[in-house]
Amino acid sequence: MKELPVINTSEQPKQKKPDWLRVRLPIGESYRNVRELVDNHKLHTICESGNCPNMGECWGAGTATFMILGNVCTRSCGFCSVATGKPEDVDWDEPQRVAEAIFLMKVKHAVITSVDRDELKDGGSIVWNHTIRAVKSLNPETTLETLIPDFKGEKENIQRIIEAAPEVVSHNIETVERLTRQVRIQAKYWRSMEVLRILKEGGMRTKSGIMLGLGEKREEVIQTLTDLRDSGVDVVTIGQYLQPTRKHLPVDRFVHPDEFAEFREIGYELGLDYVESGPLVRSSYHAERHIFPQKGRQEWLTMGTKLP
Repeated sequence: MKELPVINTSEQPKQKKPDWLRVRLPIGESYRNVRELVDNHKLHTICESGNCPNMGECWGAGTATFMILGNVCTRSCGFCSVATGKPEDVDWDEPQRVAEAIFLMKVKHAVITSVDRDELKDGGSIVWNHTIRAVKSLNPETTLETLIPDFKGEKENIQRIIEAAPEVVSHNIETVERLTRQVRIQAKYWRSMEVLRILKEGGMRTKSGIMLGLGEKREEVIQTLTDLRDSGVDVVTIGQYLQPTRKHLPVDRFVHPDEFAEFREIGYELGLDYVESGPLVRSSYHAERHIFPQKGRQEWLTMGTKLP
C-alpha cells in the first residue's frame, strides 16, 4: 500500500498574513442586529464557529450563515475550528427558530450549513429536510442554499435534501485528492464527488469549495476542478486556508491574488458555470450570486480575464 504524505500538525509559529488578507473589524447597527437575533433565537452560525474572516462584512450587511444540528461535530478535520466531540440531542424546534430568524432578518438569500452527525442513523438529514421546508414555508420569497455534509454517501439521506428542493446545494471537496486523508480525515474524496453527482442527477444546482495553501500543487488543483466539472458541479468557490489555531494544520503558503484569478479563468475554461476565487472567498461568500445559471460564465465571456 502506498504510504500517504504526512502533513506536520505540530505547533509552529504562524506565518505573518500578507496585506491582502487584512479584514475590517465587525461594527455597525446591522452587525448588532444580527448578533441580537442569533443570541435571542439560540442559533449557531458557521461565521462564528468557523472563525470566518468575512463575518464583519456579512453581518454588517445583515446576513449570516446558520449552522443547524448543534455546534459540536463528530468529525475532526484538520482545518476546521468547529468543536469535535459528542453532540447534544437533536433539537426538533431548531428548524422553526431558523425560519423565524430568516424572516426577521428579511434576507433575500439565506445559507444554512451543519456539523456532521455521524452518530445519527439519518446523519441529521431529517432535521435538514424539516429546516428547508420551514424556511420556505415562512419565507416563500427567500432563495436558499444548503451546505451539507456527505451523509456517508447514503442515498436515502441525500434524497431528503433533494426532496426539500433548495435553490442551491453545496458540499465542499475542501482540498485535492492527495491531501484529503490528512485534511478531512474521516471523509473520502471520491465519496464527496459521488454525493455531488447524485445531487446533480436529482435536479439540484450544485456547488463545492476548495481551500488553497495546504501544500497542493497547481496541477492537482486543476485536476480537482476537472473532477468537480465531471461530477456535474455548477459553482466552485476557491479561497485561502487560514490556520484557526496552532493545533490545526499549518498554512503551507499564502497564495497570491493573481493565482486565484488564474484558477478562476481555468475553471471557466473547463466549463464551470460560476467560479468565485480569491484569498478571502468562503463557501457562503457572495452566495446570492450563485443561484443564477450562466451568470458568472457570461460575465467572464464578456469581460475576458478582468472579472473582479
